[in-house]
Amino acid sequence: MSSGTATSYNDQTNATQVAADNASNIAGKIVLTTGVSPGGTGAFFVETIAKYKPQLLILAGRSATKIQQTADKIKADPAAEGVQVRTLVLDLGSQRQVREAAKEVLAYPEDRIDVLVNSAGIMAGPHRTTEEGIELQFGTNHIGHFLFTNLIMEKILKSKTPRIVNVSSNGHRFSRVRFDDYNWQDGKTYDQWLAYSGSKTANILFTKSLAHKLGPKGLLTFSLHPGVIFDTSLAGADFSDEDWGALKAMDKALGHPLGEPDATFPLKNTNQGAATHVAAAFDTRLNAFNGAYLQDADLTDEIYPPATSHPEDVERCWELSEQIVGQKFQY
Repeated sequence: MSSGTATSYNDQTNATQVAADNASNIAGKIVLTTGVSPGGTGAFFVETIAKYKPQLLILAGRSATKIQQTADKIKADPAAEGVQVRTLVLDLGSQRQVREAAKEVLAYPEDRIDVLVNSAGIMAGPHRTTEEGIELQFGTNHIGHFLFTNLIMEKILKSKTPRIVNVSSNGHRFSRVRFDDYNWQDGKTYDQWLAYSGSKTANILFTKSLAHKLGPKGLLTFSLHPGVIFDTSLAGADFSDEDWGALKAMDKALGHPLGEPDATFPLKNTNQGAATHVAAAFDTRLNAFNGAYLQDADLTDEIYPPATSHPEDVERCWELSEQIVGQKFQY
């Protein structure tokens, strides 16, 4: 990944500013976003860009009720007058339902999707599985998005400026993808943080694969760390001191600064957390850095192994994902 900066934003930059700066890039776009439940960064992202005249916002999520709440909020915003909003039920924990949702998207009358933002995700918690028996974090955060993205790729590539954003996390620092045991021996050896980490590493590897395979066809794609956001459902209200202690111990073992006894997670609010979503989706200053991992609405050198230290994992992750969904995607 290229180092340096492209956008001049920083860790205090918020989505409101980035969207205003990119108003002309947002106007007229068709944007599909997963994970738009009220109060989250995905919802804040779509609510913010709605003020700058996109043609159509497609809001995707598992709960029809929750995504409708976000749609209603956009429709009630005078600044978003005239913006079309459509909802899409998408359960990333069910490959069967992902395929149904993709068919629905392909049947839309619009001929293209300009931007796909894969923002949905879950973090840690007890061992659970998808409908197909895949460990839920890997199955939802990566496999569901991998399948959905590839199934609707034909519409994305019809855009004049196709762009895909995969929301990852600097939590990837703890683990490579467990290629030989992504199901943790059916939960017997499960570790919630390592499982989360592997799923976030997969988001980065998926981004790199897309840039390599489809960059020559004009696709731009970025992965990102939104920051640790204190006012969303992923903020950790359900985690115990023991859970956080285990995470800190892993950082200490890595020699990571967050492992120091007095270290605290740098926190962002939702507006700041969604800033990198907006930059990744629209800022043309990033165009020369296809496949890059972003933080604070800009390029970042703050990326740690294992996501970057095993280049062979990029194609290996793609092939494993094809195996899990039972379908090859060759470009």
